[in-house]
Amino acid sequence: MALSETDVQKQISHMMGFIDQEAKEKAEEIDAKAEEEFQIEKGRLVQQQRVKIMEFYERKEKNLELHKKIQQSNLLNQARLQVLKRREDHVQGILDAATVRLGEVTHDKKRYGDIIQGLLAQGLFQLLEKEVTVRCKEEDVDLVKEKLPAAIKLFKERSKIETTVKVDTDNYLPEEATGGVELFSRNGKIKVSNTLESRLEMISHKMQPKVREMLFGPNMNRKFQD
Repeated sequence: MALSETDVQKQISHMMGFIDQEAKEKAEEIDAKAEEEFQIEKGRLVQQQRVKIMEFYERKEKNLELHKKIQQSNLLNQARLQVLKRREDHVQGILDAATVRLGEVTHDKKRYGDIIQGLLAQGLFQLLEKEVTVRCKEEDVDLVKEKLPAAIKLFKERSKIETTVKVDTDNYLPEEATGGVELFSRNGKIKVSNTLESRLEMISHKMQPKVREMLFGPNMNRKFQD
């Protein structure tokens, strides 16, 4: 039985409605899928940026902490250096005062004469030469000549070495020198400095650790004590 024109139009309309409905559902499905994927990607990107921001501020915090530690260390080192400098200045002040007191020794002729004799003898023992030249301050020439025989006698008795010693009257110790003597071998290549300043310097170098301990107490950072 042939379909009427009206039936055909109804079937066509029904098919078009079905196709349209399928298209709408498919479109909605695609939109839903796209929205889901968008939300997932958005969440991933947001999380990724959140992690980057957290890492950035963590690095910044670490850098600030490191900078703070460096500043604290620098300040502590500066404070330690200032303390050490003040201690050294104090020790140096004591040594400077000792140098001034040393000059007072030369005013006591008997005591200074005994010192000169000891310095001469000690210098001879250090040189162990047969010909020696002695240099002193110009004002001490007579005192040195007076004390020289006793020093030579002591040297000869103990070393069994014959020696000839002359006092240099052409060259003298500097005027600013406190006193004492310098002894030279015959060719001048060997020199023994037994000036009062050199003796004080040698003694102060040896005594500095003890002086520091007396003034500031023992250094707990030192593994071995002198």
